[in-house]
Parts: sequence; structure tokens; C-alpha cells
Amino acid sequence: MRVKTGVVRRRRHKKILKAARGFYSGRRKHFRKAKEQLERSMVYAYRDRKQKKREFRKLWIIRINAAARLNDMSYSRFMHGLKLANIELDRKILADMAMNEPASFANLVESAKAALK
Repeated sequence: MRVKTGVVRRRRHKKILKAARGFYSGRRKHFRKAKEQLERSMVYAYRDRKQKKREFRKLWIIRINAAARLNDMSYSRFMHGLKLANIELDRKILADMAMNEPASFANLVESAKAALK
């Protein structure tokens, strides 16, 4: 007996083509190209969910370092001073303070300097 896949295949193709909306040219119109591009896109999405965390941490460290140097201190000495002073703030919060509240960040730098002495 012959098995026909008309409805099943159409549903599968529609699902892929719907997910491929916004792709360029034939990558959104032709099933095979759309499927290949979608697989590739999902690999990028998976990889970049991990890389996003790294990128933000790098950005926070850059911002903290810049603000610490404005207060005559390096990033590594500042972080070490905070640890010695038992101030447990993560880099995300510190970077936000460095950007939006420079006065309170300066107080943290003074606390770190005092703990280092």
C-alpha cells in the first residue's frame, strides 16, 4: 500500500517557512534553503545566548575600571579592596552605580582604599 504524505508534509513545510519569515530572498521562500538557514540560525541563537553573558560581564568590567581610575584606583585593586571590606556587590550593580551614581561609587572606592591599608 502506498503512503501519501500530503497533509503531513505541508504542515511541516508551513512550520519551517513560518519560522523563516524575515530571512533574505529564497531563504524565506524555498523550503530547503529555509530549513538550512533555520538550522544555522538556531545554532547561532544557542551560541549567542552563552556569549551574551560574557559580553555583558566584559562591558561591566570596562565601566567599573573606567570609574575606578577616575578615582585614582585600578580595577583589580578596587575589587580586592571591596572583598577585604566585605562589600558584596556584583559587577552589574557596580557598573550601574559607576554610570548613574558617581558619588556613591566614589564612597565605595574610599571604602576599598581604607580596607587595603
